[in-house]
Amino acid sequence: MRRVVYSLLAITLIALAVLGKMAFFPSTAAPKYITATVAPTDMTETVLADGTLEAFLQVNVGAQVSGQIKSLPVVLGQTVKKGDLVAEIDSRTQRDSVRDAEAALAKVRADKEARLAALKQAELSFARQKNMLKRDAISRESYETAEANLDTIRADISSLDAQIQQAEIAVSKAKTNLEYTAIVAPIDGTVVAIPYQEGQTVNSVQQAPTIIKLAQLDTMTVKAQISEADVPRVKPEQKVYFTILGEPDNRYYAKLRSIEPAPDSIQSESSSSSASSTSSSSSSSAAIYYNGLFDVPNPDGKLRIAMTAQVVVVLNEAKGVLTIPRSALSKETKNGAYTVRVLAGPDKIVDRNVKTGMTDGISVEITEGLEEGEQVIVGEATGDGTTQIPRRMRPIGL
Repeated sequence: MRRVVYSLLAITLIALAVLGKMAFFPSTAAPKYITATVAPTDMTETVLADGTLEAFLQVNVGAQVSGQIKSLPVVLGQTVKKGDLVAEIDSRTQRDSVRDAEAALAKVRADKEARLAALKQAELSFARQKNMLKRDAISRESYETAEANLDTIRADISSLDAQIQQAEIAVSKAKTNLEYTAIVAPIDGTVVAIPYQEGQTVNSVQQAPTIIKLAQLDTMTVKAQISEADVPRVKPEQKVYFTILGEPDNRYYAKLRSIEPAPDSIQSESSSSSASSTSSSSSSSAAIYYNGLFDVPNPDGKLRIAMTAQVVVVLNEAKGVLTIPRSALSKETKNGAYTVRVLAGPDKIVDRNVKTGMTDGISVEITEGLEEGEQVIVGEATGDGTTQIPRRMRPIGL
């Protein structure tokens, strides 16, 4: 019986020891790592921008004379050719101005004819006075009087010549103003706006009012707003594509034509120093954008003025380069490399220094330090099923 009692006591003590170890000293489960495979991928590095469509060429056709609009023989969307009549202003005032200028010119010319006749008489009188003076038949005073009269008439004729030139200029100006009452299209294009209507009166004294707006829509220009953080990497001739809201799956491709040297805000800045300083202080925290311009054909007319474009500028492209997720990178080292953790075996983890190339924001190109097929650690699976990225492994600087 003692042997049985001792055996049961030993079994009980062993069971209690096992339960105590399990309760107070639980075993640590092996960590589970989230990995990604180093694999070749086609990568594109891009810059995103919001854009607006504009006509390749748009002209505001204005009135150079004042008056009532007599006719507008065009409608919105109509295609016109260069030289076609697009508007006509009541020309009665301008016609009267032409007749008035022509009458003034005729009067000056008649005055010159009269002075030319007087010149002949003065020349004959002077010749007689000169001959008589040689024979001492007249006084010296009479001769000088005849000579002065001749010089006066010649000066009058020179003055009338100048007046004739002025009158001819006035006639030409009046005829030009008369021609301005018939407004013609300066370019081939489409009528995109008609701010005025028939019967309205326009005043061109201070500035030329816009009667219609013409635009060439066969080619459209996209004005993309590129942020100041991205603009140093953007250059002319880079490939670009964009989509519009009505066709999000259809890409329009082109090449970047130019980048404007200053933002749009420069056009509205005040010339006064106080206003400039106020504007500078108020806009110092505002985002700055530079316009990138490129042109795209529009043969079917789908693209319209003021449409919104989602623009993508392609900075670099590469095919079959080794990539890993950006989240696998740690802090950048002094020599420009990064550290990644590589799962070299079931329980073997090694740190590896790598060098990177381009990035698309999600993945990054590996140019040195890893081989195809290797497994890099991007995180650890916790007991609650979530993924945890170790603090020292969170990417910095990209």
